[in-house]
Amino acid sequence: MNDMISCCGLNCSTCYCFGKMCKGCNALSGKVFHVPEKKTCAIYHCCRIQNGYDSCGKCDKFVCDLILSTRDPNMTEEEFMKGVDERIKRLKGE
Repeated sequence: MNDMISCCGLNCSTCYCFGKMCKGCNALSGKVFHVPEKKTCAIYHCCRIQNGYDSCGKCDKFVCDLILSTRDPNMTEEEFMKGVDERIKRLKGE
């Protein structure tokens, strides 16, 4: 899998924080800017640490409530779900 694609399917290289305040989920082992210091992203923890997957796309529960709970409040539900659909396609290789 491309190092810029996080385990949840986001493309870190397209994030406005990439290179400025974040090196990407994979490079930081899930300890990204938006989680409290020294904590790991809950999605990364579930996927990589708890279940041993390289991506959520390998999990039979994907798309789960954990993914769905991450909607940016600045996005509409429609925008968020469009992004989730893109992540699914990216992780499933479609």
